[in-house]
Amino acid sequence: QVQLVESGGGLVQAGGSLRLSCAASGRTFSRYAMGWFRQAPGKEREFVAAISRSGGSTSYADSVKGRFTISRDNAKNTVYLQMNSLIPEDTAVYYCAAGVGGGIYTLPLSYDHWGQGTQVTVSS
Repeated sequence: QVQLVESGGGLVQAGGSLRLSCAASGRTFSRYAMGWFRQAPGKEREFVAAISRSGGSTSYADSVKGRFTISRDNAKNTVYLQMNSLIPEDTAVYYCAAGVGGGIYTLPLSYDHWGQGTQVTVSS
């Protein structure tokens, strides 16, 4: 079992940056592929970014490609989401997720564990 705790959300103006962190409990963090998802009010949860267990492979939604960067530090049991050039459409609750597997995954069903979420609000 792994527990995930997100942090780093907040209110930022359009064009600004935020870095989200997701700290995982336990000693098996490196066994998990990790992902970031987001959910805006009235919308379904959507994929943002994913990273493989080693960090060697990443995937991004088209809407964030070139602006967001996912990374992980297995020694610190933490995954990050650096978000630059933020736009109001990025406003959502952001969730990190962990899934057992050797690939990178873009579907929520591929993930077994979820954090509680952190709010990101981008003002225009």
